[in-house]
Amino acid sequence: MTHKQLELQAEQIREDIVKMLVEAGSGHSAGPLGLADIFTALYFEIMEHRPKDPDWAGRDRLFLSNGHCVPVRYATMARSGYFPVSELATLRKFGSRLQGHPERLRLPGLESTSGPLGSGISQAAGHALALRMDGSRSHVYVVTGDGELDEGNIWEAAMFAAKYKLSNLTAIVDRNYIQIDGSTENVMPLGDVAAKFAAFGWHVIEIDGHNFQAIIDATNLAKAIADQPVAIIAHTIPGKGVDYMEYDYHWHGNPPGTLETPGAPPLKDQARIALHELRTLGGQIRSEHE
Repeated sequence: MTHKQLELQAEQIREDIVKMLVEAGSGHSAGPLGLADIFTALYFEIMEHRPKDPDWAGRDRLFLSNGHCVPVRYATMARSGYFPVSELATLRKFGSRLQGHPERLRLPGLESTSGPLGSGISQAAGHALALRMDGSRSHVYVVTGDGELDEGNIWEAAMFAAKYKLSNLTAIVDRNYIQIDGSTENVMPLGDVAAKFAAFGWHVIEIDGHNFQAIIDATNLAKAIADQPVAIIAHTIPGKGVDYMEYDYHWHGNPPGTLETPGAPPLKDQARIALHELRTLGGQIRSEHE
């Protein structure tokens, strides 16, 4: 895909996220919207995978540590062909394959069940080591939130990955500076995240998480590193694309139409305005059916 095509795909995925959350009446907005560019790049440009053969042995693996951000993964998977787009409307409903946190046995194409924060890098590191022992050339990616870096398990996994020189492992840290109770730097200051991973023996790359060329270049470089795991610190905007949500931690765990915040539209207008903003690209409004 060209960068413009990737941008349009990411905006479509953001629209899907808003529609899913409004239909569900619950769920997380800010993180999924902020991660849409990264997931678009992973599924449409970076990863080796086969939507029609999700268990293909040669596939790259993607773990989502911050499982509450799974709406962005569901939307991206649907748009890349894993299941019908119409199924997105079942998010968080009884009997749905699309639960509020991903469940591996419910939906083909998921590598792990996630929910408890802090466990994703451990799962991914173990998988990376197993793949290397099997002689596989597959690469393992894990997306983690910056808020969950408060968890000690993250740093135990970081030591493990460095000890075993897991160069087939790339962690993408969503550095958006918010978590459910406020700013990450107020709740538990993280300081220099890049320096922390470097001190634990990782090769570190910092990027703009909304720049497709930067995302693609960083993952290409990660695959060229021969003796270290790689951490990509991706600076993103929580709530990206929806003006009244951007940078506001209150939208970490709330969908449009459920929360009154300073500067936000009335509840009844929030979903409509969010979708209007997301459909406006370069001053042109995309039609409902495009």
